[in-house]
Amino acid sequence: MNALSSTHMALLGFIGLFLALLLILAGLRTTLTLKGTKKANDFAPTGEDVGDFSRRLVRAHANMYEFFPVYGGVLLYAIATGQTGVTNGLAVIFLGARLLQTIVHVLSTSIIAVQVRFFFFLVQFFIAAYWVLKFCGILG
Repeated sequence: MNALSSTHMALLGFIGLFLALLLILAGLRTTLTLKGTKKANDFAPTGEDVGDFSRRLVRAHANMYEFFPVYGGVLLYAIATGQTGVTNGLAVIFLGARLLQTIVHVLSTSIIAVQVRFFFFLVQFFIAAYWVLKFCGILG
């Protein structure tokens, strides 16, 4: 078996983070259901009915699938076209920025936390934009 490139690892890391958030959310809701605190069919889609942490967790999870077309798309494009050389150099930073954005998202919605989270989003955005320009041959 071939060693995975940084691009492959970044894509798998994103999927792993997505699964971890889903597991935490499912665990929280299962626990509340088993305790009799909430009925299984009585959870608000926004998570706010359970508390601030649940609301932030639901939004962080939603943010993962909202950004996947960009995140997954650019990494899958690199893999499918054999151009992981373009993405490998920044793939770990890309994943790290996503991980940090998600952690901040789950921990707080204070003004400073939102600004920090936005910074990590911008890191991902500009890396993805750079890669797209590289794929198109606009950047050498």
